[in-house]
Amino acid sequence: MKKYDDILIGSGPAAYKMSNLLAKTDRKVLVIEGFEYGGTCPNYGCEPKIFLEGAARTVLQSQQLLGRGISQPAKLNWEALMQTKLNRFDSWPAETREIIKKTHDVEDGYANFIDNRTVEVNNHRYQADHIIIATGQAPNLLDIPGKEYLHTSYDLLSLKKLPQRIAVIGAGFVGLELATLVAAAGAEVTIVVHSDRALREFTTKEDEALVKAMKQRGIRFSFNTETQTVAQGENGLVVTTDHGEIQADYVLAATGRHPNIEKLGLENTDIKYDRHGIQVDGHLMTTVNGIYAIGDVISRKQPKLTPVAEFEGQYLFDYLTNKTEQKIIYPTIGQAAFTFPEVARAGVNADEVIDDSQYQVKTVSLKYGSLYAGQNDQISTLTLVFKDHQLVGVSEVGDYAADDVNNFLPIIGLDISGAEYRQKVMTIYPTLGDKVAGLLLP
Repeated sequence: MKKYDDILIGSGPAAYKMSNLLAKTDRKVLVIEGFEYGGTCPNYGCEPKIFLEGAARTVLQSQQLLGRGISQPAKLNWEALMQTKLNRFDSWPAETREIIKKTHDVEDGYANFIDNRTVEVNNHRYQADHIIIATGQAPNLLDIPGKEYLHTSYDLLSLKKLPQRIAVIGAGFVGLELATLVAAAGAEVTIVVHSDRALREFTTKEDEALVKAMKQRGIRFSFNTETQTVAQGENGLVVTTDHGEIQADYVLAATGRHPNIEKLGLENTDIKYDRHGIQVDGHLMTTVNGIYAIGDVISRKQPKLTPVAEFEGQYLFDYLTNKTEQKIIYPTIGQAAFTFPEVARAGVNADEVIDDSQYQVKTVSLKYGSLYAGQNDQISTLTLVFKDHQLVGVSEVGDYAADDVNNFLPIIGLDISGAEYRQKVMTIYPTLGDKVAGLLLP
């Protein structure tokens, strides 16, 4: 049986971060990967999604400017766009594997725990001082009749020919972002939502503004609707719900994600987990000494995002190499849905404190600023949450929400007062950044 200092199970952002850091040491490392090297984000997630969003945004902004200086809006050629995407991303898994292989041993296959100290892959057994589980998450599929007709985001982000009618089941980040993308390319989109609203991470007003804007572009929503079956009909697929039937050529399942733990054989160990993932302590150690978990596979309240996974990879490297003994402390975390308009947020949600006298909520329309008016962005609305005159939360719906919210993250994270900001920072005029100093007066 071969032994290592560290075994990394997975090669996504969290593990890849650790892999690169461990490559600078003399530790003997094994990386085990049963899926695509690099994980979901660079292959089927945030990287290709934002790459495709660049073209979709240009099309949608040109439509928004029709009659305001634009006489002919842009059109999105899905086949050409997808081929451009495939040319860029198809080689990434092999390239990532080669980068890892330069400094570490690799094993292609799914790791299975034999006991609390041993993993097996391809009939080879390994042990290590530290075993790090970083297997991420995978898309959920509804367990309904006809589930064989369901497709995931992995499928759609490599779809070479765009179907005419697409039904999207789910209205979370993935569902809304991909619905925005395919609708911009000309598909007829219907979104089936089992509850009464879409993104619950944001305020109700921001959610309503996003849904209204998507509806105005022809995207249909069916709220409080349960999907019952999917079947092949005479003219395509038929999605049957408790509110009737939806005709479609393609059905995207965007009903959330689950931790990738099914193939790990955790039942052979004393590792505890729940439906949200593997349970860890403040040092990211599982309930078994010497076994750790990082990234989206762990159960935590922080958003399951690539930067968070990489942060955990950095922290665990520092902890295992004795650079810190402190428990992990997460920074202020921003998150965004790259829809059109975008929605973005960080810190305290205004809806959760609206009736709490300790907090003050300021809502500002941005449509009068030259940048937003020039884009005919009539939606952009910024919400700021203060406690004791200190900024503790921010959110926005608008064409530039992600970038706009980034202006406020250092203020929240570094606990900077409005007076300190005005004394030390003068940003570029006439962007939103130029207005931040004034906005920090609650």
